[in-house]
Amino acid sequence: MATTIKLEGEVRDEFGKGAARRMRVAKLIPATLYAGGEQPTYVKLPMKETTLALRHTNALFSITFGDETKMAVVKDVQRNPVKRIVEHIDFYEVKAGEKIDVEVPVFVEGTPKGAAVAFVDMQEIKVRADVANLPEKIVVNVDGLTDGTKVLLKDVVLPEGAELDMDEPEASVVTVEVPEDATESTAAAAPAADADAAPAADAAAAPAAK
Repeated sequence: MATTIKLEGEVRDEFGKGAARRMRVAKLIPATLYAGGEQPTYVKLPMKETTLALRHTNALFSITFGDETKMAVVKDVQRNPVKRIVEHIDFYEVKAGEKIDVEVPVFVEGTPKGAAVAFVDMQEIKVRADVANLPEKIVVNVDGLTDGTKVLLKDVVLPEGAELDMDEPEASVVTVEVPEDATESTAAAAPAADADAAPAADAAAAPAAK
């Protein structure tokens, strides 16, 4: 479930590319906290701690600046296309007890039967959950499932407290099937096996001919 991460920031009053560059040199990340129709709050956050925190999916952030502390979730992250460093973060302020929509990545666990392999058809599932209990991932168990099996959206077991916020309950989330290359390899091996068996059959028949 959601990880609550505390960050100590500062209010920022400089804007523009030049100010952003100066902040990055100082190992700070410019960020904006949005709160519905209210005036956004502009802060700067420690680069190292914030970058590490962004590894957590759907984390809940407790951001302190001056005498204020606000709870927020990540709305958008802008990264340098070459260096991949974080250049700016947009947060959305939330309140205790509030439910929000989040996209949760899908993972599979377990081993399908035989040569079958599990393919993830839906990379993320949109759910609605309490901000204090946001899921980081949804796990689909494929242990023992056979070729041709599909796990549908309506069959996915959601984390406790999460509600599905998507239409198309019959949509496929995971498909279990034998890959084409595996089928071709099996088919190619069959004639070779017959060819190897032929001399043995002739040898067995030779004594009977006497």
